[in-house]
Amino acid sequence: MIEIKGLTKRFGKKPVVEDVSVTIEPGTITSFIGPNGAGKSTLLSMVSRLLEADTGEVLLDQGNVKKWKSSEFAKRVSILKQSNYLNVRLTVRELIAFGRYPYSKGRLTAEDEKFIDQAIEYMNLTDMQDKFLDELSGGQKQRAFIAMVIAQDTDYILLDEPLNNLDMKHSVQIMKILRKLVDELGRTVVIVLHDINFASVYSDRIVALKDGKLVKNGPTHEIINSDALREIYDMDIPIQEQNGCRICVYFNSHA
Repeated sequence: MIEIKGLTKRFGKKPVVEDVSVTIEPGTITSFIGPNGAGKSTLLSMVSRLLEADTGEVLLDQGNVKKWKSSEFAKRVSILKQSNYLNVRLTVRELIAFGRYPYSKGRLTAEDEKFIDQAIEYMNLTDMQDKFLDELSGGQKQRAFIAMVIAQDTDYILLDEPLNNLDMKHSVQIMKILRKLVDELGRTVVIVLHDINFASVYSDRIVALKDGKLVKNGPTHEIINSDALREIYDMDIPIQEQNGCRICVYFNSHA
């Protein structure tokens, strides 16, 4: 379990995240939603130790994440940041092998290769594993980075807007794979999403931020309703039921 307790982060005098407390339930997909500048990515960065909080703490299995050894933390929690720039020329397989670094320290064992193979298969990358990353489309590259995170074999997978640069088909594919990781392998996924319909269809729980503050937190069906969404986005968003899913029709709504 990950417990976020009273996290605050300021850049200059402006609080970007302000006194946020929330528990990430194991074995779920939890989506962070909210307008631009709400503090979603900053909150995720503090949970993953990429950014230090000014006040508050993050507990992983009741232990403060600051006190975990980096090597042990990397076996429990993986993070995929929003922008992943590499200045070295790697093949897809070489990139995914980086996910095994916490275990192998660069010397891959037969077991490491097994995890790499599984991640490649999981992300449907078998036929392009020997291609160089700069030969891939944005969507293919994103799938390779997610495969690297899967190969890391952590209980917790944190993803910061992984659907950026992806078309509809690949976005759906990624969300289905994440759902499978949770349902079949018992992983816990925390994901920053812009599109509330992906959050609605695939998440178990939603954490909504606005102006750095937590405004809603609960099971998806409690958050995906017009009243809650008006509070989060300052818009009237009609909702339609389709195949048991709540779809937010915000394209033509009145602010």
